[in-house]
Amino acid sequence: MAEKKIMLTQEGYDKLVEKLDYMKSVRRIEVSERLKAAIALGDISENSEYDDAKNEQGRLEGEISELENKLRNSEIIKVNADGSDNKKITFGRTITVRDVEYDMTEKYMLVGSTEADPDQNKISDESPLGSAIIGKTAGEIVNVHAPVGVIQYEILNVE
Repeated sequence: MAEKKIMLTQEGYDKLVEKLDYMKSVRRIEVSERLKAAIALGDISENSEYDDAKNEQGRLEGEISELENKLRNSEIIKVNADGSDNKKITFGRTITVRDVEYDMTEKYMLVGSTEADPDQNKISDESPLGSAIIGKTAGEIVNVHAPVGVIQYEILNVE
């Protein structure tokens, strides 16, 4: 079965590459040093330091493998690379929306689920709001089906 493509902005791709490089060049050495120090303590059959270091090594290698897989299956999406309408909401765009009921305005960047980070106002294209606004333009009102019910948003701006 083919792996699902992971949609990333160039910035998101670069961050994953940087994280992978750090894990391979820094964290692997740190864990290796921990293992050496634990082995130097003597009998590894009853050595909790050794067990902890081996477990950390396993987790690290799992994370490295997962990152490599994400990068291998990633597709970098360029904003408006297809020459489409500049006013339509597409992947990688920054949009400003207003909650109609509460008159609250928020600004979000529409990204793939791998890059989504609500603390940085990056929402997934698969989220309720993300999937509701994709393909829309400024001035439109969308209904977002959320766990609390239907929320209406007005799209104020598309960058």
